[in-house]
Amino acid sequence: MNTPLHAPPLLKRLARRRAAVLAVVTTALAICTAGVARPALAADVPVPVVAAENFYGDVVKQIGGAHVDVTSILTNPDQDPHLFEASAKTARALQHARLVVYSGADYDPWMAKLLGASRAPGRTAIVAADLVGKKADDNPHIWYDLRTMPALARAVSAALTAADPAHKSVYDANLATFIESMKPLDAKVAALRAHYQGTPVTATEPVFGYMADALGLDMRNQRFQLATMNDTEASPSDIAAFERDLRERRVRVLIYNSQATEALTRRMLDLAKQSKVPTTSVTETAPPNVSYQQWMLAQLNALDTALAGSGSGATTKTQGTTR
Repeated sequence: MNTPLHAPPLLKRLARRRAAVLAVVTTALAICTAGVARPALAADVPVPVVAAENFYGDVVKQIGGAHVDVTSILTNPDQDPHLFEASAKTARALQHARLVVYSGADYDPWMAKLLGASRAPGRTAIVAADLVGKKADDNPHIWYDLRTMPALARAVSAALTAADPAHKSVYDANLATFIESMKPLDAKVAALRAHYQGTPVTATEPVFGYMADALGLDMRNQRFQLATMNDTEASPSDIAAFERDLRERRVRVLIYNSQATEALTRRMLDLAKQSKVPTTSVTETAPPNVSYQQWMLAQLNALDTALAGSGSGATTKTQGTTR
């Protein structure tokens, strides 16, 4: 089981995000000061929505259908989201949004800054972390906790109904469909847990932490993972323990974040390959044209393949399924 993440999350990486967004906050202030007016929502005009991360944007689209116009900010699964640089376009989108969705728990603090700099009457913000009781000192990768998205979907449905009551029946029906569509994911987690509970695994970062807990995996080297996430130096003893686990094959799989493969991560991947420990990748951004459910299921299937292939040294990289 994963231990609580009490270290201040994302330290240097978040500092880089805050620096990158500074110019955009200034632009947002200028837009707000200039008095950019947001027109009232006319009949049959889609509700403008901004989502900080594309998997939240996907959930909004599943609930809103044709009645939402969603702009997602973080969309590239091949780019480190911690190096995100916002633009004036983002600030303008926020100025006109009726609904904004972001992760919270100090994962995307630039969004809160932008919202504070470009205030707009009638705009609703949904913070996913608040819905599931997560705070800044918790693991911020809350979308890997399968309880998060149903809670988010319900909040989105309520917010869209408030903004566009004429289509309440559509939002209600789409919400029911979404909740039903999560059942195959729950079933996959239950099946993997029944088969692999207690299996020792390791990871370069705690991105997959909540899902690993749900699967009942014995996650090792968590201090190392925290150091990687926080962009700080892992201790020599933690590095040695990680290497020993791989070299002596004390773990069945190495899980790594393919969006942040820094030098020490690459070193561990090379050692895993040499030691014939299977590896599997996870990401912090969903692949294009893939629903949240498809993305999660693809990663669980990849992990299943890696665990089943323990001893063959297989490397599994998640491939998205186009809708």
